[in-house]
Amino acid sequence: MSKASHDEMPLQKQPWERELRAMALLSTLNYRTGELSSYLHNISAGVSELVGVDWSVVTLCQQGFEKVLASSIDMGEGEHIYALHGQLTGTVINIGCSLAVEDAKQHPEYGEAPEGYCSYLGIPLRTAQGEVIGTICCFHQQPRKFSKEEIQIVELFAERAATAIDHFHLYQQQREFNHILEIEVQKRTAELRAAQAKLVEQERLAAIGEFAAIIIHEIRNPLTTIMMGLKYFQKTILTEAAQERLFLAIDEGSRLQRLLSEILLYAKPQVLQLCEFDINEFICDLLVPIREMPEALEKKIEFIPVLPNVRLLGDKDKLKQVLINIIRNACEAVSVGDVIKVIVNLLSTDKICIYVQNQGEPIPSEVISQLTQPFFSTKSGGTGLGLAITKRIVNAHGGELSIQSDAVTGTIVSVQLPVGVSQASFKPLHNR
Repeated sequence: MSKASHDEMPLQKQPWERELRAMALLSTLNYRTGELSSYLHNISAGVSELVGVDWSVVTLCQQGFEKVLASSIDMGEGEHIYALHGQLTGTVINIGCSLAVEDAKQHPEYGEAPEGYCSYLGIPLRTAQGEVIGTICCFHQQPRKFSKEEIQIVELFAERAATAIDHFHLYQQQREFNHILEIEVQKRTAELRAAQAKLVEQERLAAIGEFAAIIIHEIRNPLTTIMMGLKYFQKTILTEAAQERLFLAIDEGSRLQRLLSEILLYAKPQVLQLCEFDINEFICDLLVPIREMPEALEKKIEFIPVLPNVRLLGDKDKLKQVLINIIRNACEAVSVGDVIKVIVNLLSTDKICIYVQNQGEPIPSEVISQLTQPFFSTKSGGTGLGLAITKRIVNAHGGELSIQSDAVTGTIVSVQLPVGVSQASFKPLHNR
């Protein structure tokens, strides 16, 4: 053999050098989770070098298709996915063991080789559990045989590649599981905090209710006596100045009585009397007396019902109180002839929303955040408990009350309510 031939095939002539090179390549392989692509590329390039073939690839085979994960030559951009049917790689997957073909054109029963290639060596990638997940495939443009030693070397690299791919998939699954677990933990933590906050609020309101009932009882008795005395003096003949002072005293006494009643209403447990009713019919009936209220006179109230009709489970009397309070506030915020819209939308199969919109002056954002707080009011004669009570009733139904306001859309008060509500949701807050 000439020197040139000897230089062209040093590995075939000196197998001990190939074994040393294989050991050197294997020792340099350092797989780290998340760096699968470069690791498999080193494997495909090392196999091509050791076996002396034109092209080597590492593939992942699933559901009748193979995806090239790494190649010893540049295959261009994008994913490279091919059908296994009728291919040499498909045969390796089916038989589950190594396949060496000297000339694929002479043995079509094993399947087709890529265009321009003749000889083929395919080694299955088998996990520790025995599952075949892919292949290492070697292609050569000329017919050639593969020795037992060459097959063993590629099988050794295939074992490394299968382990790396299996570990990578386990790592990805663990990351996905950890992400799902983290989201679930955050969700459960938020639910626990909400439940804890609700419990604290219930305890606080129970204590307030007990205290308020005692104080209000002690105040009401002397206040009633005072009011009776003031009203008695209305029957006597007084000077105009005295009558004016008496009128102011009676007016303030009446306001104090209303305040005491609303404090009791706010503090006492929200025990709901549930029944099922049609929400469109409920609002239509309610708007009849609302339009007769002094605040609603000369204002237009438009109702846009939800289609198709939706039946709601709730306390009709308390929900009347909610809507009357919200619509009255909307009427007070607009001028004569202005329109207040009451709109019902089905947000999902189990949730509806009632919107009350007016085009009055926008409410500053710093005020909106305080509107549902007890004793905060923007009205000179207001008690500051109307919206606070409204919010408590909505929350007792398992719903949410929200307020948004700007110069374009005006002010919109939204009441979200569940369509179907469990009886367990309505447990009264018993005083301790």
